[in-house]
Amino acid sequence: MIRFLNLGDAMNYCKTLTIAGSDCSGGAGIQADIKTMSALGCYAASVITSVTAQNTLGLSAIQHVEPNVVAAQLRAVMSDIRPNAIKIGMVNDAQTIRAIADVLGEYEAVPMVVDPIMVATSGSRLMMEEAVEVFVERLFPMATLLTPNIPEAEVLANIRITTEDDVSLAAKHILQLSCKAVLIKGGHLAGIEKVDRLYLPKSSPTFYCNPTVKTRNTHGTGCTLSSAIAAYLARGEQMERAIKRAKDYVTNALKAGADVTIGEGHGAVNHFYEPEKLIKR
Repeated sequence: MIRFLNLGDAMNYCKTLTIAGSDCSGGAGIQADIKTMSALGCYAASVITSVTAQNTLGLSAIQHVEPNVVAAQLRAVMSDIRPNAIKIGMVNDAQTIRAIADVLGEYEAVPMVVDPIMVATSGSRLMMEEAVEVFVERLFPMATLLTPNIPEAEVLANIRITTEDDVSLAAKHILQLSCKAVLIKGGHLAGIEKVDRLYLPKSSPTFYCNPTVKTRNTHGTGCTLSSAIAAYLARGEQMERAIKRAKDYVTNALKAGADVTIGEGHGAVNHFYEPEKLIKR
């Protein structure tokens, strides 16, 4: 395992890394991750796993990056930039998952948020079925936090979720998959509040309640939340506090962009409603 050198009194920016797919419309994926991390005062590096053709109306094409190229990108960042936290988003095939896990295993662990992007808003599967087992086996043990939405939690737990009790049952199943912590996002459930639930193996769940924002500009909110959590972890926040601050950031970004038109469908949030300067640590 490669340990980072002690740079003494050298000043560094607070650094983050996102490993995910590209969204040419700028609302989700790598683009949303970099915007979020930058807005929260972090220097954001990236590893692109796929290139997508999508806009506010939907997804039309995906071109995957070869696993060896993904691995080369990742090793280039890890060996030089040395991120303080990592976010993993869209990785949909087994070979790429193995490549990412192999490279990360060469370096000293840092906080890592895994957003298991498996199902598109349209209902289309974004992760190949044969890749799910490898995803669970290789990346779950490395993750500090897993952030599935309801459809993704259903895939991971292999149950249908329609009630709060179902959410708790799904979390129990997911925690049995070598998962240290899981935040099940409640954005797909109706109500005047959006409630995300944090589950740890030996603790009662923690609930994060934020008001539902009336807007159609919700594209990329999941990517934004997981990136915000990673940014706050990079800044040294403990997990519960990092999630709380990230949730507040997403809610405020939704409010700030609620009435703005970006495309003909579901636009993005306003990532830069109150940007911070790059933080040094």
